Amino acid sequence: NVDRWQVIIVVDESGSMMDSVIHSAVTASIFWGIRAIKSHLVIFDTEVVDLTADCSDPVETLMRVQLGGGTDIKAMRYAHSLVENPRRTIVLLVTDFYEGGSVESLLQTTKEMCESGVTLLGLAALDDTANPSYDKELAQRMVNLWASVGAMTPGELAAWVAEKVR
Repeated sequence: NVDRWQVIIVVDESGSMMDSVIHSAVTASIFWGIRAIKSHLVIFDTEVVDLTADCSDPVETLMRVQLGGGTDIKAMRYAHSLVENPRRTIVLLVTDFYEGGSVESLLQTTKEMCESGVTLLGLAALDDTANPSYDKELAQRMVNLWASVGAMTPGELAAWVAEKVR
């Protein structure tokens, strides 16, 4: 159904994200049970793993699967390949923005997605005390390309997405 909203959740599972795995899991689970939304769950460190087909519960899945390597946000290129209708797609990138791969490639993919009409939200990692912990310079460069970046609780995120899909 081309009118159905698509949410592609891209979760950084690199070693630097260990403190925010619970936050990431809860964030991913918000959209999972909503039948009106086609949800995808993709995790990455230096590799990209699409968990969509194997996932019945994102919290359980993300707590069980720990990659823990370096960071290469090439997962965004993969997420872009999943987009069916850009104007009805939200990509949620849960990361600390500490990119170990190509920053230019990440920015190019961000630009292409935003220009095509995809709503891109970079969710800054929250540590175990719910304080934002991320590379603010790279996050700002993505904002300059029309992405949104924020540090928000799952409840704030749900309200943000509800506003976008209205």
